[in-house]
Amino acid sequence: MHANVKNVIPISGHSLKAACSQCNLRELCLPFGLEESDMARMDTMIGGGRKLKRGQHLYRAGDAFESLFAVKAGFFKTDVLTEDGRDQVTGFQMAGEILGMDGISVEVHTCNAVALEDSEVCMIPFTQLEALSSEIPSLQHHLHKVMSREIVRDHGVMMLLGTMRAEERLAAFLLNLSQRFTARGYSPSEFHLRMTREEIGSYLGLKLETVSRAFSRFQDEGLISVQQKHIRILDIPKLKTVLTPPDGRIG
Repeated sequence: MHANVKNVIPISGHSLKAACSQCNLRELCLPFGLEESDMARMDTMIGGGRKLKRGQHLYRAGDAFESLFAVKAGFFKTDVLTEDGRDQVTGFQMAGEILGMDGISVEVHTCNAVALEDSEVCMIPFTQLEALSSEIPSLQHHLHKVMSREIVRDHGVMMLLGTMRAEERLAAFLLNLSQRFTARGYSPSEFHLRMTREEIGSYLGLKLETVSRAFSRFQDEGLISVQQKHIRILDIPKLKTVLTPPDGRIG
């Protein structure tokens, strides 16, 4: 990998000694369900870690694909450069999720991964992961599940962009974040948005002004409380009804 790791701080081998076996995110990450002996082999395979400051790239489109990255702490966005020069956000990743799968098929990364806050990742060398997963069926099974999850997420975004109105897209986005924070033991109704409204708009296929209007409408209707980037969902069941109108139609 080249200049994209220039200012990335490596994590010492000692701090990663028990990276997987002791990590409180292991049920969300790759090594879920491994036996202790297999977990030890996974620990040995972890090639090193990276700490990134807000705004730094973990990798850029065109970089050689060598590793997957498990997000240990922090928040990332992935984006691609469109033909007209705009950055199109393709996803947001948080602790317990995997980055880098975009590079598997063509062996170079096809998007950029940028830290939205000070973050930390574990590097998983893909060649070694493939070899180990061929020996450990449960690891191979979980790797397939993680890949499937990414495919399902992509399909979900396509549904958002293809069938939903602006308010429905934003409601689905906030509810998805709520579910993901809940899975990590955080509050389902109160969280800090690491991304800007412009980045949310890019992801949801909406203009900045449209995103701002939707936030304001939700606040006026008592669905959420907004203080800059701090979001409090005041009525989760009612927010869900935005996705399923009384007549049952969506869109």
